[in-house]
Amino acid sequence: MDLQLSGQVVLITGASKGIGLAAAKMFAAEGAHVAIVARGREDLEIAGRAVTEAGQRARTPGKVAALTGDMAAPDVPARVVREVEDSLGPIDVLVNNVGLAYQATFDEVTDEQWDELWQLNVMSYIRTSRAVIPSMRARGTGAIVNISSTAGKRPSVGMANYSVTKAAVQSVSRLLADTYAADGIRSIAICPGPTTSDAWLGDGGLADQVADAKGISRDDALSATGKGRPMGRMASPEEIAASIVFAASPRASYATGAAWSVDGGSVPVII
Repeated sequence: MDLQLSGQVVLITGASKGIGLAAAKMFAAEGAHVAIVARGREDLEIAGRAVTEAGQRARTPGKVAALTGDMAAPDVPARVVREVEDSLGPIDVLVNNVGLAYQATFDEVTDEQWDELWQLNVMSYIRTSRAVIPSMRARGTGAIVNISSTAGKRPSVGMANYSVTKAAVQSVSRLLADTYAADGIRSIAICPGPTTSDAWLGDGGLADQVADAKGISRDDALSATGKGRPMGRMASPEEIAASIVFAASPRASYATGAAWSVDGGSVPVII
């Protein structure tokens, strides 16, 4: 299926690894112009080459831009949007993907940790959306895809501040959908379950944290996490990315305001 993304300008935050990188490669393979943003220059350069290579599979390859920036900093989202517009053109698709997750119960989370995750997991989404919306409104078209989590639908007691921020992402997504539907702008939240990305598999990541908390091995922690899903396994980054790319595409032109669960059936709700 042609997703009709060829030539569109896509900005993806937190795209040097995991779900963000997988989505960037898929957008590039569809012929989109793709801008990726992350904090680490070395990882970003490697990701940029991978996205460029993926784009060579497109009938008409698009351009790729790799930008560094801490999206939690108040002035960075608007600066990133300006740089993308200058290098690639007006942004058609924004994927707010940057985020941080770690194990911490409600009584363990400090004020500083609440604020850290709020700035990165929520305010970066709000500021970046605020920066792209004027151009989208002027052109009467645009798609914003916000990466939430199953923990945003049912909070994880072991990830207190993360769960609250991901619930806020769903609320922001619905707010944008209701506010800008008449302007031709769609807004959708994607809610992944546990995924075999760097957030889980990296050194000191969630697999190690769960293993330490439960006094089990890393392999046992990953196995138990997978078996806890109705489908019996964790997702791959590519499986989540496929939903992101479809949600952003003109093929999903009548979908807005939704929070799509892509979680192997983990959260037992029908909304």
